[in-house]
Amino acid sequence: MEKQSNGYVGTHIQNGIATIEFYHPAGNSLPADLLTTLTSEILINGKDPAIGLIVIRSAGDRAFCAGASFEELMAVNTPQNGMKFFSGFAGVINAIRTCGKLVVARIQGKAVGGGVGIAAAADICFATKHASVRLSELAVGIGPFVIGPAVSRKIGLSAYSYMSLTPDEWQSPQWAMERGLYHAVLDDITELDNHLNTFTQNLLTYNPQALLEMKNIFWEGTENWDTLLLERAEISGNLVLSDFTRNAIDQFKKK
Repeated sequence: MEKQSNGYVGTHIQNGIATIEFYHPAGNSLPADLLTTLTSEILINGKDPAIGLIVIRSAGDRAFCAGASFEELMAVNTPQNGMKFFSGFAGVINAIRTCGKLVVARIQGKAVGGGVGIAAAADICFATKHASVRLSELAVGIGPFVIGPAVSRKIGLSAYSYMSLTPDEWQSPQWAMERGLYHAVLDDITELDNHLNTFTQNLLTYNPQALLEMKNIFWEGTENWDTLLLERAEISGNLVLSDFTRNAIDQFKKK
């Protein structure tokens, strides 16, 4: 997939695996148009009977995902625009939840904010030793509200609370694995891809209906997320217009 100046989301299908890759020059951040496309690609491939499972990855060998677009965040000027902006990751998380296929995330580098949300929403997540994680939202006057249910569900309320309240602190891949965000941490990308390939090939040998039923069980108790995550987006959309948050964003821009 050719890298473009404004980023892309592309899908490669091989041997029953749909690999959805995203890229953006700003640390693989995800502006609204890429989030919409990513959501659509997850749902489309989830409904395809020829697809056995979905892999989500980003391009490059450094950052997995820097979260939402900071430029778009700065441009929010109404509660409606704010809610729409923060709903982007809600769409991706709910697509992973409801697509009907197991989703495996490949985390080759650092994940921030919404990038942590994608890792947490995936059914299985493999990473390298360079894939530290951070929830930075509080540093600019908001909070990880939309991705919170996915992160808390995966690592527990205590670890999610600590991450949320230490927005300047990176947590190591080992920390993330010990708390269940990552299921394996490999030394480098080559080992990561070998591990991912072995795991996904084995997964394809199992009964697809059994895998679907297991996914449904994995996600029990999240049936209200279609509305819950939008309610959380509304909280963020209102907060981003507060004087405190606008000042925090202005200070962040000057760094």
